[in-house]
Amino acid sequence: MVLQKALLAASRRPGLRRAVTGNPATRRVVDRFVAGETLDEALSVVRALHADGVAVTLDHLGEDITTRAEAERSRDAYLALLDGLTALGLGADAEVSVKLSAFGQALPDGHDLALELVRPVVEAATAIGTTVTLDMEDHRTVDSTLAALAELRKEHPGTGAVLQAMLVRTEDDAKALAVTGSRVRLVKGAYDEPPTVAHEKKKDVDAAYARCLEILMAGPGYPMVGSHDPAMIALAHELAAQHSRAADSWEVQMLYGIRPDEQRRLAHAGTRVRAYVPYGVDWYAYFMRRLAERPANVGFFLRSLVTKS
Repeated sequence: MVLQKALLAASRRPGLRRAVTGNPATRRVVDRFVAGETLDEALSVVRALHADGVAVTLDHLGEDITTRAEAERSRDAYLALLDGLTALGLGADAEVSVKLSAFGQALPDGHDLALELVRPVVEAATAIGTTVTLDMEDHRTVDSTLAALAELRKEHPGTGAVLQAMLVRTEDDAKALAVTGSRVRLVKGAYDEPPTVAHEKKKDVDAAYARCLEILMAGPGYPMVGSHDPAMIALAHELAAQHSRAADSWEVQMLYGIRPDEQRRLAHAGTRVRAYVPYGVDWYAYFMRRLAERPANVGFFLRSLVTKS
């Protein structure tokens, strides 16, 4: 808890931000996990990953939205991203992920505002043959995000959602979303949640993940296995075989820069793999918040510096 508070405080300190972002050693670390600050840099990463047989979902980084104008800039950044993807002609191999908080979800009347601003992004994605996945944040956003999903899927049924296995409610949400055409990314979850709504022990989160994965794999939707855990990826393959799933009816998703060799290995072996690729000038906030969401990630990222497998 002390480390988490320190990391969150660091994410809001302009002086520390300048020191960190200006440090070449830090940038070498960040460059491993963030695909640059500009759209051109991100598209270059997309081309490289696609050449390796790895699909992508792109996240334009933006945090701490406090005004409608900032939310509109998030919308415009995603529209520019989708325009840039058009020229690549990758279709569903290059989709985008959005956090509704970046579209004003936390502002007054934020649900309606976020839905208003994200709708043209979803429409633009559909127009070029790809999709949008609504990222999930802490438990207070789940109902709003799922309500937005239901509304968007009326005209854009390929719109995807994220479920976090650590939340006690997620098994019920998985059952509700395990329907034809539904795309669901299942992750363990990394937010600091109260014990009233979340499993606290790793073994309980792992068990919940396995149960939710079984629900999604048994249903007629499109499961997206968001995990770097070899045991969970192995379980996904077992469940896919058990339920006679075709190779193109589910996929594994991993963060850009985490186990890239394994991403390529899985892709070359016939598993559909998608990398979650963040980019943008606000990488500092993304990086610090990801560490703060679950301080154990600090060690995970540091270990990643010495191994790419």
